[in-house]
Amino acid sequence: MFVFLVAKMLNNGEVSERTYRGASVIELIHTATLVHDDVVDDSNRRRGFFSINALWKNKIAVLVGDFFLSKGMILCIDNNDFDLLRIISVAVREMSEGELLQIDKARKLDITEEVYYDIIRQKTATLIAACCSLGAASVKPNTDQVEDMRKFGELIGTAFQIKDDLFDYGEEKIGKPTGIDIKEQKMTLPLIYVLNNCNKKDKDWIINSVKNHNKDRKRVKEVIAFVKENGGLDYAVLKMKEFQEEALKLLVKYPNSEYKAALELMVNYVIDRKK
Repeated sequence: MFVFLVAKMLNNGEVSERTYRGASVIELIHTATLVHDDVVDDSNRRRGFFSINALWKNKIAVLVGDFFLSKGMILCIDNNDFDLLRIISVAVREMSEGELLQIDKARKLDITEEVYYDIIRQKTATLIAACCSLGAASVKPNTDQVEDMRKFGELIGTAFQIKDDLFDYGEEKIGKPTGIDIKEQKMTLPLIYVLNNCNKKDKDWIINSVKNHNKDRKRVKEVIAFVKENGGLDYAVLKMKEFQEEALKLLVKYPNSEYKAALELMVNYVIDRKK
């Protein structure tokens, strides 16, 4: 949707064959990253169903992810879409770097808010940024609009990931279990905020809980309750809305159209979604 809506907003409602290929590449790459993410996170659920690694183990899941990744790359190469290939290749590199940075920081649990934003920019925001810049590049290659839309996508992606992190503290059934971020020792914004704003005794208890008792369901629930009671969720919602507003500002200079309106709707959906 991001690929097509950006292309249409910038090109008077018209798309090209490159737009279709760009959207296809994004879908293939995105699927590959989800398959690999489930292996990394040891997650048995994806979108309310069994993940590939749950059904066929990690070896098959890694190979399936690799297959989708190579399929996307070949689609670009076969059609000489090297500018699109560069955009998606940078995104894959950054997603890998973000995952490695998160794993490294999880060992010490010393993630600052700044490092958290670096991680989610690379892990999640870079993919939506690639969607938007691919849409722009497919119809307006080598223009400032490509970078403009990349930034737009990065802001939406950041808001999207904060919303995703908030789900880890929710009660709704969203296709993956709640508390899994704490189980995987992932320091998300609500937790980081509370750690930076509580006394030493509580801070030590949280760090000990995440580091040594992250498989204990009762302890994880206690950490979730503590984060809620101490304003972690409220702060994360506030920051998420700031990124939303920044993204919407980038659309102001473009003429009104049904495609621009749809993109604005997408930005709002990112933070209003229930799953």
